[in-house]
Amino acid sequence: MGLELKKSNILTASVVLIAILLTIRLFDLQIVDKEYKITASNNAFRYEVRYPARGLVLDRNGKILVGNETAYDIMVTPYEAVNFDTVDLCEIFDLKFEDVRHTFKDYRVNRRKIGFQTMPFVKRVSNKQYAVFLEQAYKFPGFSAVSRTLRTYPYNAGANLLGYITEVDTTYIRKHPEYKRGDYVGRTGIEQSYEGVLRGKKGYNIFLRDVHNKVKSSFANGEYDIDAVPGKSITSSIDAELQSYGESLMTNKVGSLVAIEPSTGEILTLVSSPGINVDKLASISKYYKEIVNDPLKPMFNRAVMAAYPPGSVFKLVNGLIALQDEVVDTVVRYPCHMGYHVGRGVGCHSHPSPLDLTHAIMMSCNAYFCYAFRDIIDNPAYPNVTAAFSHWKELVESFGFGHKLGSDLPNELGGVLPSVKGYDRIHGKGRWKSLSIISLAIGQGEIGTTPLHLANLAATVANRGYYYTPHIIKSVEDTVVHADYSKRHYTKVDPSNFQKVIYGMYLAVNAPPGSGGTATRVAVKGLDICGKTGTAQNPHGKDHSVFICFAPRDNPKIAVAAYIENAGFGATWAAPIASLLVEMYINRKVDRKDLEAYIISGNTMTNVPIK
Repeated sequence: MGLELKKSNILTASVVLIAILLTIRLFDLQIVDKEYKITASNNAFRYEVRYPARGLVLDRNGKILVGNETAYDIMVTPYEAVNFDTVDLCEIFDLKFEDVRHTFKDYRVNRRKIGFQTMPFVKRVSNKQYAVFLEQAYKFPGFSAVSRTLRTYPYNAGANLLGYITEVDTTYIRKHPEYKRGDYVGRTGIEQSYEGVLRGKKGYNIFLRDVHNKVKSSFANGEYDIDAVPGKSITSSIDAELQSYGESLMTNKVGSLVAIEPSTGEILTLVSSPGINVDKLASISKYYKEIVNDPLKPMFNRAVMAAYPPGSVFKLVNGLIALQDEVVDTVVRYPCHMGYHVGRGVGCHSHPSPLDLTHAIMMSCNAYFCYAFRDIIDNPAYPNVTAAFSHWKELVESFGFGHKLGSDLPNELGGVLPSVKGYDRIHGKGRWKSLSIISLAIGQGEIGTTPLHLANLAATVANRGYYYTPHIIKSVEDTVVHADYSKRHYTKVDPSNFQKVIYGMYLAVNAPPGSGGTATRVAVKGLDICGKTGTAQNPHGKDHSVFICFAPRDNPKIAVAAYIENAGFGATWAAPIASLLVEMYINRKVDRKDLEAYIISGNTMTNVPIK
């Protein structure tokens, strides 16, 4: 009996406790927590969205790359849009009467799903249309206007780099439920990479409806309205003037031009050509079909998304590895009789023979680097070819090749490096030797690099053995920039070896004319440009023109990679383009006007095979 009484008391106490907790919670929800009341009874309210101004994008000197101007969207609440003047509405906004009727037919079909929602009806109307609409608003019950910002581009440059914004679609909303219909989001470039910073936060005004669902007044005198929070502005690393100049140099050419500040890893210029005209970015939906159907793919950012054979500029890496492994030095010389004539052989151009490392870089001798590469792979310090190859690959990867560099550019490609497994599959396990993979000696074969990788190589050599992760952000308002961008990444080659390679790069540009330097035509007095030409073999057409460089030789300020598709020798197009960019950046003017005019007016697109 006592046990039953005890159980009854416990049950009673539990019921009383639960009742007290429920009472407290109901009081909190109904009396204290007005926010809940507002949300729970939202059919009695109309929420008018206040869109934030998107953050600006500035160049490294404070010039506006992406700005804002006010635009207006005409909104409609279908439930309230009755007996409006359809003819006048069409006249104001240049709409077709049948299109409006069709739209409202869809609204009626989906009326239960739509409910009291307000949605976009006409987007981005002109100021003139907006003014006329305000004057005649009484004719259009259920219609209203909201302001939003439209992107503007003071410089006609950098479209692929800057990216664009577009309205979110159903697929995007499904993956990102924090976005709603009518919101805009950054796609590609800086707009995508820094969407979270640039977008800001939406606000809203709450209006009370009467029993007939007509908007009566502001709720609680605006006490619960929320102001929109503007997006934060970004200072990019881009030099607006240099970016614009770089794009002019790449007119009528297919390829990329990338410049990095070696001391910081900041990207000064990133050109992908052909690109998108910035005038089309603000209304990307209007031109989207035209852009994506262009066979030259202007939306494809070649600077970070295209993996090319590096060609002869990769000889710098093999030379540095050979020095590190002590299989060559600056004294050892190798012969070249128009190429390396072992096995299938590798051809070369005519030049003096034999050559040491310095002059092999200066003259871009294929035979020298075939000897050097075989010395690396056949090094007796390793038990077999696969072990030596794995060591070679490890050192190559320390330069940033074969993986993403980790930049803040969207869709960055990691490039391609061969592997032991891959060669075992091609040649058979244990059946391949240094001669089987000799094309790697001159940057050909199973290797692919982006122009960003090559610009980073130029910056790494300029720094004598280390690089910073390339990035396009310099600072963000009230935000600390990613710490990784200030971290040095060291190669596995001793810094002392870089001076030996740099001297060859210096002679390639600054040796006396006729001495065999492959890029002497682009020397600029006082700049001490150090460079390496490359002609990347292309099985699908004319060879690609490649050049990397940095300047000046001591305390370098800029490192550049130019990659021009189907343009032939590196000295013909890539070297002049890169050198002009260097001259403009350091001197802030170009004196070589004849060369500048020749490059800007030149057209290599006729060599590009179009599918």
